[in-house]
Amino acid sequence: MSFRRIEDAPSGKTALVRVDFNVPMKDGAVSDDTRLRAALPTIHALQAKSCRIALLAHFDRPKGKRVPEMSLKPVAPALAKLLGATVAFADDCVGEAAKGVISALPAGGVILLENTRYHAGEEKNDPALAKEIAALGDFYVNDAFSAAHRAHASTEGLARILPAYAGKQMERELNALDAALGKPKRPVLGIVGGAKVSTKLDLLQNLIAKLDRLAIGGGMANTFLYAQGRDIGGSLAEKDMVDTARAIMDAAKGKCELLLPVDVVVATDVKPGAAARTCGLDGVGADEKILDAGPETVRRLLAAMDESATLIWNGPLGVFEVPPFDRATVDAAKHAAARAKAGALVAVAGGGDTVAALNHAGVADDMTFVSTAGGAFLEWMEGKALPGVEALRS
Repeated sequence: MSFRRIEDAPSGKTALVRVDFNVPMKDGAVSDDTRLRAALPTIHALQAKSCRIALLAHFDRPKGKRVPEMSLKPVAPALAKLLGATVAFADDCVGEAAKGVISALPAGGVILLENTRYHAGEEKNDPALAKEIAALGDFYVNDAFSAAHRAHASTEGLARILPAYAGKQMERELNALDAALGKPKRPVLGIVGGAKVSTKLDLLQNLIAKLDRLAIGGGMANTFLYAQGRDIGGSLAEKDMVDTARAIMDAAKGKCELLLPVDVVVATDVKPGAAARTCGLDGVGADEKILDAGPETVRRLLAAMDESATLIWNGPLGVFEVPPFDRATVDAAKHAAARAKAGALVAVAGGGDTVAALNHAGVADDMTFVSTAGGAFLEWMEGKALPGVEALRS
């Protein structure tokens, strides 16, 4: 897609930058600074333009009220430590309190404004609130792809008032997703896992129209196997989604090859080190649960990766949190990462469980791109327009 970038923004002005600082906290301090570090390239790029930088973010769900425990104030010193410079803080994201501190900033100075969700108008995308915030700056930068699927005052409203640009992290995200689904190198392989078909129905329907192959794993695969008439014992499955699963399989014919498990790992208990065995699809006992894909299924998936130019991945292949049911996910992740690192595969992954699974396998850094955006990543994969992204189109 075509969107405006920071390189196109003016110099020496005040930038209002929407970031994702909804970070984990422990004992009143930031316990994981991953999202803060993700914003550094954008901050540095704007400092190089001698801009004043006012950061906008939400934290938790105060629902339009001032909740002291949901203040962004403790984030400012954590960001300052990463920047090696002072980060000012304003007790509001509108009004004279914010305006005064911003105007006192030197060129390249950074200020963090208080939680945008302290205002009820934020989540309602209230034009009046957006106008108040806009009065604090000269142009707008959105660097929070993770919030781009919500039309809020600080994600969509501002971009309709001020000249709007994509931040560096947003740019990386959009470029990666375009490479995976927009204009990908073919053949394209998708992996979709997780527990339920019902939560990823839009995703499956969109992907079968865009991919060359789609591997289905996790609890979702059990529903498809059940729809094929397989006995899945006591496995997790949505038996009320059988007709839907069959409709997806029918719709995929002639368009997208579906890769379902051909063997599985089963056990009676879901606990670490549980006694497990591998069997064919006709060998699942009445008291057994399918908890992972089997080695032959994995072999076929790795072969499909070898024949693909692009991979897009959302969801694990089994109960990866409980070894030994992490084997399929780990083996697939390591193979994808190795091919991506060698330049043989564009491998893009995202979604909470997926990120956790790749970190568990120790390969997240070797993938082409790993999105931590969660809901926004999923909605993009579903083919939905994201308000915060649409507002950046040039």
